[in-house]
Amino acid sequence: MRFYIASEDEILNGKITDIYFLRTKKIIEAKGLKEVKVRMEVHLLDLPENYQWVVYAGLEEALHLLKGKPIDVYSLPEGTLIKENTPVMIVEGRYYDICEFETPLLGILRHYTSVATKAARFKKLALNKTVLYFGLRSAHPAIHPMLDRAAYIGGVDGVSGSFNKETLGVPPMGTMPHALILVFDDEVDAWKAFDEVVEPEVPRIALIDTYNDERFATVKAVNALGKRIHGVRIDTPRSRRGDIKAIVEEIKWTLKLIGRDDVKIYVSGGLNEEKVKELRELVDGFGIGTSVTFPPSVDLSMDIVEKLVNGSWIPHTKKGKWPGAKKVWRCGTLDYEITPFNFNPIRCKEDLMIKWLENGKIVRELPSVREIREYVLKQLREAPEP
Repeated sequence: MRFYIASEDEILNGKITDIYFLRTKKIIEAKGLKEVKVRMEVHLLDLPENYQWVVYAGLEEALHLLKGKPIDVYSLPEGTLIKENTPVMIVEGRYYDICEFETPLLGILRHYTSVATKAARFKKLALNKTVLYFGLRSAHPAIHPMLDRAAYIGGVDGVSGSFNKETLGVPPMGTMPHALILVFDDEVDAWKAFDEVVEPEVPRIALIDTYNDERFATVKAVNALGKRIHGVRIDTPRSRRGDIKAIVEEIKWTLKLIGRDDVKIYVSGGLNEEKVKELRELVDGFGIGTSVTFPPSVDLSMDIVEKLVNGSWIPHTKKGKWPGAKKVWRCGTLDYEITPFNFNPIRCKEDLMIKWLENGKIVRELPSVREIREYVLKQLREAPEP
């Protein structure tokens, strides 16, 4: 038995790829074409249905994959909001040195961008309310750190992985599972035990829907924890919870009646974008999960667009693709001008196609995950609502 996961060495050494790339590399070497140099472009063509923008993510891991190889990499900054028909990365060097890394490179960028985008859509819809990502249990544990990082980049306020202090430098966030209450077989005993044992800096958020009506359980939680209670969470499966909006309204009214409208209300459990829109004026926060872990796929493609011939870069690509490497210039959020690589822009001045790798070496400092998240949130404030 084993875990069917790739090791870091296997990925970096080009073993984790599609077989046709390894066959291509063998043919190139056999036919004396190792020195052919190309520029390959990663670009977004079409957006998922009903999307107006996506969050480009995964650059740090992409650079980790490609560093140490004799290639140059230009890319938009990680966290940039982009529209359809936008190039995001240029990889320049011998095709012989690039080819087997197309599969893992696209896998990194597509998966990261898809998860970060879905997280950003929830954050945009939630307005100023808290959004927490609880989706790890719906994916293979090998990619849990990647999922939490992508969701955090997308703008969620917290992620639940216990490892996040080490991997992201942010403290993990979460409440309590139904299992804790089921082990105690009593809600009050479980809430009090949480309060007695868990570190005091962790907010006391009582799960209120294990056995009883949510309104009555809320009152019990307030009486049990007193001033120490921060909030309550509703996590009932959709098949059993009825009209969640009516339940929340009833809880809010009751909290006001007993003089505890300071107690926050959080909702989780199978939430979609429509439900967040419905509840965002009523609740204080959301726990989101599977819909972020399994988002619509953002279709990034990678193609040769230029070839070095006698010392000059010549546009060179397959039909259906725009030939020539390109640059992206920004005027404002989602307002771009795209030009051939060596052309000057007409409207926009900010060059987003930045060089990150030169002959395999990192040439600029990478931002922290917190800085990337703040960059995304700044753009989200100006982006249209999903």
